[in-house]
Amino acid sequence: MDSIGYTFTEKEGTYMEKKRYDAVVIGAGNGGLIAALRLAKSGKKVLLAERHILPGGFATGFSRGRFYFEASLHELCDLGHEEAHGNLYELFNELGIFDKLEFVDVPEAYCAVDLETGERYEMPFGIKAYIDKMEEYVPGSRKSVTTFFELGEEIQRALRYLNETHGHPDTKVLMKEYPNFMRVAVYSVDKVLDAIKMPKKAQRILDTYWSYLGTPTDELGFVHYCIMVYLYIHCKAQIPTKRSHQISALLVEEIEKAGGDVYFGDGVREIKLGKDGVEGVVLDSGKEIETRHVISNASPNAVYKDMVKDKSLITETQKKLVSFRRLSGRGLSIFLGLNKSKEELGLKDYSYFIYDSLDSRKAYEAMKGIGNHNQVSVVLNNALPDASPKGTTILYMTTLYFSDVFDKVVDESNYFEIKEKVAKGFIETFEKATGAKISDAIEEIEVATPLTYAHYTSTPDGSIYGYYTAGLDNMMPRLTTMYQEEGVKGLRFAGGHAARSSGYNSAYLSGDLAAKLTLGDMKEDKQ
Repeated sequence: MDSIGYTFTEKEGTYMEKKRYDAVVIGAGNGGLIAALRLAKSGKKVLLAERHILPGGFATGFSRGRFYFEASLHELCDLGHEEAHGNLYELFNELGIFDKLEFVDVPEAYCAVDLETGERYEMPFGIKAYIDKMEEYVPGSRKSVTTFFELGEEIQRALRYLNETHGHPDTKVLMKEYPNFMRVAVYSVDKVLDAIKMPKKAQRILDTYWSYLGTPTDELGFVHYCIMVYLYIHCKAQIPTKRSHQISALLVEEIEKAGGDVYFGDGVREIKLGKDGVEGVVLDSGKEIETRHVISNASPNAVYKDMVKDKSLITETQKKLVSFRRLSGRGLSIFLGLNKSKEELGLKDYSYFIYDSLDSRKAYEAMKGIGNHNQVSVVLNNALPDASPKGTTILYMTTLYFSDVFDKVVDESNYFEIKEKVAKGFIETFEKATGAKISDAIEEIEVATPLTYAHYTSTPDGSIYGYYTAGLDNMMPRLTTMYQEEGVKGLRFAGGHAARSSGYNSAYLSGDLAAKLTLGDMKEDKQ
């Protein structure tokens, strides 16, 4: 537990209070919040240090005029209900917060629009309904799509087993109980869908969610994608009635209630290391905190570049991994407050995936350029009718850039001009894809570019998706080799740059995993 030490400073000639904590968590993003709560509820004295004045990282919101916008959340896919639920449901219940939150179901899975062909596909929730709809769009696809969801169910059970064994599974158990999981674990989405003989058109429709993971399906690991789609369709998707900031604020309240400390406006500027690992941290305010354990929601890039001063204490493996790993998509979002209702605008769906092509590789290549208008657009009022004043609509548009193109074409003199031009292109593309005339209904508009995200969340280059997950750096290889990646004793990572990769669900789960592993480290310390 926490104790107080005193350090004499010759310069001031006084004794200054120096706190000791069992653990310090850097950053109040989703992963950091869950990590701090798990540690606090386990009886550990924990400090959560956040540089911003609000919790949540991307899980927050802001107001413009009479509209309150969600900064990033589309929906949670790993929650569900008691009768059909995922890992997030169990985690929130275990931590005692599920009953303190209110969620609503998203009405349908997605509407996919292929600008290349002009075709449009509206897909429902529920595995049977989804398979039936796919068969309607692609006759002869039923068998292969059924096989896909059967694989998803086995993958979910296998991942539960891996989680229970904390990354140390019995290979014989895996081979006996989860043979198909083992068969597909190292292959890409395209490889497996081809192997189960899924028609190409069905593959393209099924691949729609690829941009949620930021990797085209010829590189994206099948296990990672399959489990996400399986959970989406089986558990449906939910959003909090009071937006994601409600979750973030509740987590802070629960951390403090469990005895943890939370500092806002005072982040960690330095992690102090010694030959035996973590020794403490220094906050922006200059306060020194003694601890043997740190969980960082900040990226390894930021930690090793800025927070660790003695680079000789960073292992060669960590240096190579940070150099080797590519950043994933840089985010751009457009927040629109419209002065017409969704009915007046003719917007019947909740989420629209609008791509130049449903071929993920083609769309990915297009998303490297400044002219990219591929987007996931969400009509919030179709899930939360009262999300905005009566007779109005909230519409979000989000895309990714898979290069530094925004930095290359923007400078101080043309930044706002480029933002306006880019936003206009996205709005015109949305109108073309949906037939809804929204440009003359815009009351409020805000555009967040990669530079915005980099400024407010300290993500490298405004990358909102962590590291690019492909090949040997997919989620499964990273999870099964995470012990080999450990470089500094007492230092672990949570959030989008951790082994589970990006996304709200993954960030929450990665924070819990980091906390549980840290609790194990603490037991070893005592022994």
